[in-house]
Amino acid sequence: MTAAIKFVSLPTETVRALQGGAPDANGQLPERHISDGDGVPCRHCQQDVAAGDIYLILNYRPFPSAQPYAETGPIFLHADGCPRHPETGELPPVIAVRKLFLIKGYNAADRIVYGTGQLVTPAEMQDAAARVLERDDVAYLHVRSAFNNCFQCRIERA
Repeated sequence: MTAAIKFVSLPTETVRALQGGAPDANGQLPERHISDGDGVPCRHCQQDVAAGDIYLILNYRPFPSAQPYAETGPIFLHADGCPRHPETGELPPVIAVRKLFLIKGYNAADRIVYGTGQLVTPAEMQDAAARVLERDDVAYLHVRSAFNNCFQCRIERA
């Protein structure tokens, strides 16, 4: 039996703090930019930021603490409040329209589980993630851009 999954966006509390001017993972203030409407996926609502809307670029660490496997990197967020994408097994909108992603598993200690990383298309992602989550040593997965390695969201067991 394949594991049921859910896609998990950034927590609203974290996003609201960043939108309010809290420093990012590098200790810097998020940068404010105006979207051209092309390829600016918000990691909270999982929608592209519309042309003309203000968005933030910041460094994000999707882990509870710094450690060797705690990758950080740039992400985009709407500058103003947006609703958090619901935790469901359905592909988030920004993932459904892109071409390729890297998924990789992490254990309960937030360390990469070697051998779980794979490049997948949106059409393959749900089944591939469910198969990885069948492993007892995998607690969750990250979805990252296959081209820039930017964090998109997390996948957990439903």
